[in-house]
Parts: sequence; structure tokens; C-alpha cells
Amino acid sequence: MIQIKSNESAGTEDLRVEQLNQFNRDGYLVIRNLCEEFTLQEMAAVIDDSLQPPIAPVEYESDVNYPGSPAARHAPGGDTVRRLLNALARDNIFRTWATNKRVISYVCQMLGTDEIDLSQNHHNCIMTKHPGYGSSTSWHQDIRYWAFDRPELVTVWLALGSEHEKNGCLLVIPGSHRMDLDRGRFDAEIFLRDDLDENQGLISTACHVEMNAGDVLFFHCRLIHAAGRNYTESIKISTVFTYHAADNRPIENTRSALHPDIRLNKQ
Repeated sequence: MIQIKSNESAGTEDLRVEQLNQFNRDGYLVIRNLCEEFTLQEMAAVIDDSLQPPIAPVEYESDVNYPGSPAARHAPGGDTVRRLLNALARDNIFRTWATNKRVISYVCQMLGTDEIDLSQNHHNCIMTKHPGYGSSTSWHQDIRYWAFDRPELVTVWLALGSEHEKNGCLLVIPGSHRMDLDRGRFDAEIFLRDDLDENQGLISTACHVEMNAGDVLFFHCRLIHAAGRNYTESIKISTVFTYHAADNRPIENTRSALHPDIRLNKQ
């Protein structure tokens, strides 16, 4: 277990009761202007250097097999970067952001604890959605990838630029984190099947999560979400980190336990 102190430059702050109630009800919450401009600029500079040329570890569009993604690395657009992986090890600016006091405070409230772990195994990345070859992501819950004692994790998604419907922002189904859906409503890869009437009704309740640079989306690991393609001429870039309560342990010998978590405390 790695233990580090949170970023001392950011003030501790609690969520308002109505904000916490909204997260518990809907499974997500957007906090506007949470990340300061100088941090965004430092991140953007590091990311730009990491994309030209791509610095490993990298996930390419041809690796994900999402709708609209190139079939192979040598196919047109196959070498388009989808994610810059292991963000915490790329530059200290990402660790500084991921251990920001306000972020820790908010996540602790959402998880009902004073001690959380920052995962190095899930997300821990920079999402890049390029024009043309930035594929869409089907409806899913992130917990389908993960193995923990309890399906209780919170993801923190920071927008480094504007995110809207045209460039493929996230879509979420409010309240879906509280639903227990039959396995038959998902396909073999555990994506929500859009060919079923009951799922179509559920999808019709979805909404776009539009954000500007510095806005942050917090969402529950059971929240059903998706994302469209990027139809603009600019890359959409976000940083994404995931947290869980310290007593919610990853299951041994799974990907969730591959690298040590980083212990963080609310102060």
C-alpha cells in the first residue's frame, strides 16, 4: 500500500447536502470550475508532448473494438490514440490533481468514509477522442471490468476542454446505479442491449453531461453510461481517475489488484 499526503494547495470543502443527495439519487454529480486554470495548462502541455509522438503505454482506437473503431492498427485511423495510460506515472501534475484535497473530500463523502484508495489499475488515464476516428462507446457500467469486495467506487472525470454532444461527451442514465438488471439485458461483453424494448425505454431517459474546461464529473461505478463520436475538428481530452473506500478491497489475483493502491485520507 502506497501512502501519500493530499495536495496541500487546495482547501478542504464539503459537499452541500443537496449535492450529496443528488449524487446518491442520480449516481453522478458535476462540480463546475473545480480545477484551476494553471493546472489545466500544465496538464495540456504534458499531454501534447505525450501525443506527438505517442509515449507508451498507449491504447489505440484499433485496440478497443468499439462501434466505429478501426479493425486493425494498420487500417486507416488504427493508430489513433484512444487513451494515454498510467497517467499517475507520466508527470507529477496528474498525481497532484488526483490527490487534490477537495476531490478527496468529495469522494470520501460519496463513499461514506474518511479513508479512500486511488486505484492505479483502473482508469488512471488521459482520454483522447480524436475527430474522424474517435469511436463511440456503448452503454455499460464500469464495474463490469473490475473485481472488488463491493461494487462501490467513484470515478472522477476532469474536462480539459469543452465536452458536448457534438464532440462525444458522456451520456448517463440517471439512477441506473441503483437498478438490478437481469444478466439477459446485457450482451456477451456486458454492454446493455439496445435491441430490447425494456432497454430502449431506459436509454430514452439518458442525458448528455456537457462540461467546460475545469468542470469535473463524479460518477458511481454502477451508473450506466455511454459516449458518442467526435464530429468536430478538435481533440476532446479528459483525465480520469477512480477511487474506492479503503476497506473495499480488490480481489486477489485479478486486474484490480495488479498494482498497489494509493491511500488517501480526508483532512
